[in-house]
Amino acid sequence: MLEALVKGFQETFKTNEKPRVFFSPGRVNLIGEHTDYNGGYVFPCALSVGNYVAIQPRDDRKLRFFSANFEELGIIDGHLDALAFRDQDDWANYPKGVLTVLEQAGYKGEKGFDAYFYGNIPNGAGLSSSASIELAMAVSWDAMNDFGIDRVDMVELCQRAENEYIGVNCGIMDQFAIGMGKEDHAILLDCNTLEYKYAPMKLDGFKLVIANTNQRRGLADSKYNERRQECEKALADLQQAVSIRYLCELTPDQFDTYQSKITDTIAKKRARHAVEENARTIEAHKKLNEGDLVTFGELMNASHRSLKDDYEVTGEHLDALAESAWQEENVLGARMTGAGFGGCTVNLVKEEGLDETLERIAKAYKQRTGTETTFYVADIGGGTQELTKLK
Repeated sequence: MLEALVKGFQETFKTNEKPRVFFSPGRVNLIGEHTDYNGGYVFPCALSVGNYVAIQPRDDRKLRFFSANFEELGIIDGHLDALAFRDQDDWANYPKGVLTVLEQAGYKGEKGFDAYFYGNIPNGAGLSSSASIELAMAVSWDAMNDFGIDRVDMVELCQRAENEYIGVNCGIMDQFAIGMGKEDHAILLDCNTLEYKYAPMKLDGFKLVIANTNQRRGLADSKYNERRQECEKALADLQQAVSIRYLCELTPDQFDTYQSKITDTIAKKRARHAVEENARTIEAHKKLNEGDLVTFGELMNASHRSLKDDYEVTGEHLDALAESAWQEENVLGARMTGAGFGGCTVNLVKEEGLDETLERIAKAYKQRTGTETTFYVADIGGGTQELTKLK
């Protein structure tokens, strides 16, 4: 992979210079969906698929971006003195947004660069390609300029780039999981305090399988921001009766006590999901540490049902894919992962007979939807890093 990236860089930018190469993973959230911006826990891990960038400083302040995934767009030109969002810059607005917020935070570079990106994350699948690109840019820019940015600070700056520059009101989870990932571990993250702990993924005899509905999802164009507003409406009503900053400060019992204060029935459903999903996530972390994969899987299933009925972010294809997996004895748990409205499910599947199990799920899914699915048997990898410095 390293040689192919270097060759691609040299051919694209017509140079013999050898660039530095960085890898930034995608992420999957095992459980804890739409809890992050409600001040709750999430439980993601970094993946072995992601985005690569081969990057080389220039002698001037020009920027040149190229993606092997969007060859038809060619080289996208930019400049360190002109970092404003431009529609025609397409995907390159993500790294430009990162450069913008880093400069605002005092991390200002003097030299531009040529950057060659390549990603093997399925486009639009909900494994957080955008945050992966953001961290790739931040870590490589930091390394080229010897800024020494604290990694958690960097994660927060990348989130700000997506919120303020791109205009997607995402929580911190994607950037955190990608920037702070650890091989063979998941991260229990409190999105309220950013306190976190790693949990070893002891999946003896089982595999983590990501199944793609092959239905594109566009986060900025989805109802994501609408769900956030509905949760904020529920929170404002609850704050008339109880002193909380976030929905996920409530336990399910406390929510039952105060839910009558929420005047809007839709907002009440959204809040119920957030509170109960947070409790499921805490329990899932405990069960994984105990090696109780059966209960962990049951919690995954319950999470999907809540996302379908209370949060209403699944839809026909995600439901068909999860429910097809639930029919299989060798599947302990299956749920949508990511923001919803298409994308992927995450599944805990017995390693023995894995191929046959996945074939049956694919067949059942196609019968229901007329659509093919794609499976990725995922390894749990580390966070964003420079490849050329790996041992």
